[in-house]
Amino acid sequence: MIRAFQWDLARQVERLDWLLAQLPRYAAWGYQELYLHLEDAVEYPSLPGVARRDAYSYRQLARLVEAATRVGIKVVPIVNLLGHTQYLIKVPALRDLNELRAPDGSPLERGQICPLHPRTLEVAEKLLRDMAPFCTAGKIHVGLDESFHLGQHPLSRAEVADIGLAAHFAHYVGRLHGLAGAHGLRMGLWADMLALLPAAIPLLPRGVIAYDWYYYPFARRPKIELRNFADYDLAPALRARGIEYWGCPMNGAFRYEPLPVFGERLDNIRAWWRRCHTVNAGGMLVTSWEAYRLAIETTTVVDAAAASLWLDAGAERATNAALLARGVKRVLPKVGRVIPNPPVGRGRSQTRRDREIPPYNGIARAMLAADEHAFAGYARWEINDRWDGSAGGTDVSLYEREEKFFAKREAQKLPESLAASVTWRRYLARRDVFVRRAAARVFEWRRQFASDEAARPEVGSYFEEVAAFTGALAEGRRAARAMWSRTRDPRRRGQNEAILDADAERLKAWRSWLRLAVKNPDHVWRASPVCGAWQLSFTVHNFAPALQKVIVEQQQSDGSWREVGGRFTIEFRARAANRRANLRREFSVPLETADVALRIAVRGVGQIKIESVRLTNGAVAHHASLRKKILGQPAPRRGFPELNWTENRDAVALRFPASPAGR
Repeated sequence: MIRAFQWDLARQVERLDWLLAQLPRYAAWGYQELYLHLEDAVEYPSLPGVARRDAYSYRQLARLVEAATRVGIKVVPIVNLLGHTQYLIKVPALRDLNELRAPDGSPLERGQICPLHPRTLEVAEKLLRDMAPFCTAGKIHVGLDESFHLGQHPLSRAEVADIGLAAHFAHYVGRLHGLAGAHGLRMGLWADMLALLPAAIPLLPRGVIAYDWYYYPFARRPKIELRNFADYDLAPALRARGIEYWGCPMNGAFRYEPLPVFGERLDNIRAWWRRCHTVNAGGMLVTSWEAYRLAIETTTVVDAAAASLWLDAGAERATNAALLARGVKRVLPKVGRVIPNPPVGRGRSQTRRDREIPPYNGIARAMLAADEHAFAGYARWEINDRWDGSAGGTDVSLYEREEKFFAKREAQKLPESLAASVTWRRYLARRDVFVRRAAARVFEWRRQFASDEAARPEVGSYFEEVAAFTGALAEGRRAARAMWSRTRDPRRRGQNEAILDADAERLKAWRSWLRLAVKNPDHVWRASPVCGAWQLSFTVHNFAPALQKVIVEQQQSDGSWREVGGRFTIEFRARAANRRANLRREFSVPLETADVALRIAVRGVGQIKIESVRLTNGAVAHHASLRKKILGQPAPRRGFPELNWTENRDAVALRFPASPAGR
């Protein structure tokens, strides 16, 4: 079974010197193939408008592939040719490739390429031709995953009506297979579309490779999120068709995560290792995605820990702490140190603890302990986009405990990349505490005013907390810069620094709001950067996880509805990857006035339950009575999902017993 790893260079460009230095290490760890997810992060000579400004040059990519070859690692470029093709559609000259069309027939600015567009195969051929010299494993991977817009172009709709969606997809795979074969290459694709369109499997060309992926722990078979985490098994059908099957775990980040959830990543890798052996898979590929908001060395540790499965006897039965300690030792060998043997006196035995101090186990334990405070899921991430959605009933002590935990980890002597990550994570916890305390303080001031209009809340005293958070912001900047510059171009700024820039602007606005409140206490009734003049809050009970999005809409004067808040329910945690779950998250949306018609809607696939709806300005609160509490329909057990994030699948109007009164 081939052992492979992946670098997602499409989301962030790592310095070439750092990448080159890692290749001998991966070879020593027993990895045999490297998959490069590229999109517009590389120069395509045949399509000069595609590469972005910081893309690798053709010569740089050649250097990387040559260095891999020298250490015995073969390379497989990933060239997305259906889903995730925004890198092509962004180019004005290629926008007409888009599957998605405006009512007048013009291509939209975002979407995916149409398999039947007259120029699609021409563009695909150019991309494959440019990447062919770097396919040292004799393979090219064309992606095709998460292609949820399939069949929406007029040309596609016509073919789907004639032969069906599965055949439409399979025929496109066949055409790409022919292009790859013309360059002497085998073609690979991600297998999620085959799980959704199993009727396509008998129509696929023999000899392609299907890469099955699922990124949570599982017992025997992977699962499908879109079908409420029902399990599935593609291996028998693919084997019968003569298609090679691979298993693909993931090593690290989902979107905004500053640290991998180490234990769950290792459990996912173990699950795939077992399954790959059970089904006699052609290989296992440890993928990596969207590592731009963490230090990539933390995912490298996971890759190194995974290598124990084939390097170390009995590793399958080892604890996650033991595996991770081995990964730390491989990636950070200089961390370990041995002290001279102390003298053995009368009555004293020399123990292993006396002889050496290996810190690898301590570092591994610290990394695993951080899993309990993972900054994961959209409910946690939305504070990156707005502070005024954090006012609600969530107990601030949760975030205070996180801040204390990471403060203790800061006190440990950790490797630089991990130390910077811990400091960055502490900043995120301090921000949660600061913002939620600030919103609670505004509500407190309003309650004081409601009971005594002559009262003058001590707004000025809060400037001390503002000053303290200004210092935290500076520490966050240093940490974000350290995480970025260790492996990336220090002349460029990372995504975490963009988050800090936005936080600094919000802090400035909050300070200005406080100054106005000092001058005119009546100002506390107005919207602030940390909460609205009114706040709609409710609990989302995600009892049957799938792929849902919760929306709050406000009716306009012309009768139309405008979205004022929205959030995906995805948690990206093992506890949420189950058919039944008990996930309750506070949802809070600021409003300018209470005198509006509101509704809560669900989009995507699946059901959610709405609980404890209230509208408050801090001084008064009104609780809504709901005509129904469960929104949406059960996730389908079969068929291709209809994912339209602009249309409601279900909605409920909010009815309050009395018109809210207040300023």
